[in-house]
Amino acid sequence: MSMKKSDLAKLLGSKIDGQQKSKGTPGRFAQGAAAVPDRREQRRLDAAAGLVPFACKLPAPLAATLREKSAGRPDGINGLVAELLQKGLK
Repeated sequence: MSMKKSDLAKLLGSKIDGQQKSKGTPGRFAQGAAAVPDRREQRRLDAAAGLVPFACKLPAPLAATLREKSAGRPDGINGLVAELLQKGLK
């Protein structure tokens, strides 16, 4: 018994769909993803290091200046803000 053209297209579509779902993400698209911990792991690492989240509202020009000055730092904006707060609180 032959199948209709539309039935063949549905069958082929479901076959391709199943193949896509069964395959994992190729390595080239996920490069570096294993090196970055997920949010829960990052919070655990921060807590172990004695870091606590601290949010505040800053004027936009000040925030832009902080971003510019922290661009070349290895510890980023967090390290810059910590350093500036320590200097300011002395």
